[in-house]
Amino acid sequence: MSTSADAIVVTRNEGVARIEINRPAKRNALTGAMYLAMAEAITRANKDDDVGVIMITGQPGAFSAGNDIGDFLQGRATFETSPAIVFLKALVLSHKPLIAALDGLAIGIGTTMVLHCDLAYASARTRFHMPFIDLALVPEAAASLLVPGLCGIKTASQMLLLGEAFDAASAERHGIINAVVDGDVVAHAAAVAQRLAAKPRTALLASRALLRTDSHKLLERIDREAEAFAERLNSAEAKAIFAAFMAKA
Repeated sequence: MSTSADAIVVTRNEGVARIEINRPAKRNALTGAMYLAMAEAITRANKDDDVGVIMITGQPGAFSAGNDIGDFLQGRATFETSPAIVFLKALVLSHKPLIAALDGLAIGIGTTMVLHCDLAYASARTRFHMPFIDLALVPEAAASLLVPGLCGIKTASQMLLLGEAFDAASAERHGIINAVVDGDVVAHAAAVAQRLAAKPRTALLASRALLRTDSHKLLERIDREAEAFAERLNSAEAKAIFAAFMAKA
């Protein structure tokens, strides 16, 4: 399976732009090219008058296993200007609603990108995990701000400091997703997306803007985390963990 931008499939139907992560052989691990392709798709959808809603999906059994470690270690850009940050800021700056449909693995950014979606649905077998500290890193995607806000500091500490994985029922209970879906979660999310896209567009976008008044805080936290992430990424501690990971790959 290609590791380049062609692992991102973008389609448009009935007012919905669907961004599909399509790298199943690597459990949808994300490369720099894939981040940039998703960021471009979000930007294009925001400029397209025919699009009312943006939907992000993965593959059966893997929404995303997080960042591709091998690609990550090539270090072609500072983390502050890396493709991952370009993608995260595109999420924050989107003025159109974002919907996620998850099945299976949602690791690292596979979980944290969902924090920026207006609506999110997951299958019962979805497993969420933010193991940043286990990799000698720090949280990203403004997770250090959003997770405590959703879950409270004690649960956030379980998720981000202990790095404990949690299931879809827990994600629903803590407001990370809207519902656990029996059956085809992508079809369910697509139906919700089409319902949303069919609503009066100007009213929809104006209402969403009223709901989201903290984008500047999110961007500031993403930058703060990115600075700490870059420092940790270059640490001997992180390099040793990544080397051991790559030796097993």
